[in-house]
Amino acid sequence: MDVFKRQKKALYASVTGKWLVFVFSTAAISSNTFLLQHLQLSSRVLKISSYILNAATECEDLIVRKPGWPSLFCHFLVKWVKWFGNFVRRSAFWLCNMLLCGCAHEKAHAEKMLTLDLTPLQEEKLRRLQLRLETTFDRTRREHQEALKALWHAAFPDIELRGLVSDQWKEMGWQGNDPSTDFRGGGYVSLENLLFFATKYQTTFQQLLCKKGGRRATWEYPFAVAGVNLTFMLIQMLDLRAAKPSSWSGLNFLKILAEEEAAFDLLYCVAFKVMDTLWLAMHASYMEFNAVMKATRAQLEQELTMESVGRIQDMPSYTLLH
Repeated sequence: MDVFKRQKKALYASVTGKWLVFVFSTAAISSNTFLLQHLQLSSRVLKISSYILNAATECEDLIVRKPGWPSLFCHFLVKWVKWFGNFVRRSAFWLCNMLLCGCAHEKAHAEKMLTLDLTPLQEEKLRRLQLRLETTFDRTRREHQEALKALWHAAFPDIELRGLVSDQWKEMGWQGNDPSTDFRGGGYVSLENLLFFATKYQTTFQQLLCKKGGRRATWEYPFAVAGVNLTFMLIQMLDLRAAKPSSWSGLNFLKILAEEEAAFDLLYCVAFKVMDTLWLAMHASYMEFNAVMKATRAQLEQELTMESVGRIQDMPSYTLLH
């Protein structure tokens, strides 16, 4: 009888433990759905259902096949867990099918959108933004020097900058003591993006700069250099150097840009926070930086193609900023 009690106790502990894992996993998925690709979500649900079914099988092996109501109750409990696992699995397949149908509809809508011409206002706003993108960082220009100093003071208000060429810049995540050498990929606009982020969303900027929150890797991404890479990624993603974007996300961005002059800077702030969130979610280290950037781009493209997004502030990930 003691053996049966121990096995029954192990059964209850196993079922309870697996159930709690399922509940917390589902809660985590629900709270971060907008940060995950929809098809990845259905894949996660399938994994959870398999986890539940495996747990039920393990529990079934623990049951001592003895007559009496305790054994019958345990069998009933395991059958219920299996039924629930199969229900979750069927739901995942249904979700996957619905999403695939939705993707096909969105693709057809996107192809129709790409045939439309830009409005005069969109063309004008695009030209203005392209002028910003063409400006390279020039260490000899006073305006650029002052912007770099302003970035330092926004990042470290209590620390005096010793010079535009100093080892202090490494603390912000530049590769060397002269940050001007790191602007080649993003140009002067990448400095403007960083400065906008530092002044508009100070709390989030400081959290990312100081790597606060979450379990951080031993080899973290360099903050400032990552910022320059994000600018370059957004330019490519939105196809901003072309006369007309070749993607639905790019066209939708031009609609937003026509109404909001600072749309590119706002999107940059969202992109930086999404990148850091995915970095933590993927438990990434410096060697996985490119993979995180690809995931960030995919997430932003998905959100920009949502019909409900008419402003950057309408993007689900915008709520991460503060």
